[in-house]
Amino acid sequence: MADSWTGEFYCVKCKEKREATGEVQVSEKGTKMAKGTCPVCGTKLNRILGRA
Repeated sequence: MADSWTGEFYCVKCKEKREATGEVQVSEKGTKMAKGTCPVCGTKLNRILGRA
């Protein structure tokens, strides 16, 4: 069961902040990250949430 996170991501391609929903994952270093998709251009988005 994966957690989801809804909030602002920064899209590097659009160069704007976008509201999106992403799946929360834990990186190899132990940091929680939300990974989603830009609703405008379809680029993958990442947001660092903090330590797990």
